[in-house]
Amino acid sequence: MTTPTPQAVRVSVVIIAFNEADNIVDCLKSAAWADETVVIDSGSTDATADLCRQHGAKLVVTDWPGFGVQKNRAIDAASGDWIFSLDADERITPQLAQEIRSTIEAPRFEVYDVPRRSHFLGKAIAHSGWWPDRTPRLFRRGAARFSTPAVHERLEWSRPIGHLQQCMLHYGHRRISDVLAKTNAYSSASAQELMARGKRGSVAAALSHASWAFLRAYVLRRGFLDGAIGIVLALSIAETAFYKWLKLAELQGRLAPGTHPTPPNPS
Repeated sequence: MTTPTPQAVRVSVVIIAFNEADNIVDCLKSAAWADETVVIDSGSTDATADLCRQHGAKLVVTDWPGFGVQKNRAIDAASGDWIFSLDADERITPQLAQEIRSTIEAPRFEVYDVPRRSHFLGKAIAHSGWWPDRTPRLFRRGAARFSTPAVHERLEWSRPIGHLQQCMLHYGHRRISDVLAKTNAYSSASAQELMARGKRGSVAAALSHASWAFLRAYVLRRGFLDGAIGIVLALSIAETAFYKWLKLAELQGRLAPGTHPTPPNPS
């Protein structure tokens, strides 16, 4: 009697997307090694959905409830025993894919983090708090779920975590326009989150947090070693902190409108 061959453990790569036509093909190609790729699209108006279908992804189109809820929807839509959560602007390297496959053949943990190599305006960042930027992404089904705040969702689990050595790549800030758009989006969502936590915004708080953010990124985390891009990155981090607290003050009515002096009539 022939002994049946055990079924291989399946891996699902899950991605959330909105108007990611510029990113999604390279993202899907980097996940092609997986048994399944699931994309949760929140109503893209560009070619994102069509590109996902063309490249064989399991596509679910739905509304936008927030990052954590959407990522949990992606987990629920996947069928793999192991899940790898990937953002549309990230890439799984062949070395990382091989390490994932070998790791889940004899796993010692149920959740693993991964070092992430982020690029800023075309340069790989080695300092500024952006490397190795370990982030938990690989987990056994049922072992972890995402938290559900408006922004800065986190993967949550209850047991010890393992550490993969091969990195994934992140290309979230290709152009200045990307930096400004993300600064605006994240500062707005973060302001709402701060208000829900009962924090108090003011111009003084905005200046204080922005100054500390710059000092931490550029000096304490040695952003100066990243060259000219290091100071641009530190200023960007500081700007996000500044507008987060300033927008909080605006939401709380602490910025008095209409206080600018009227310019003199030249006539």
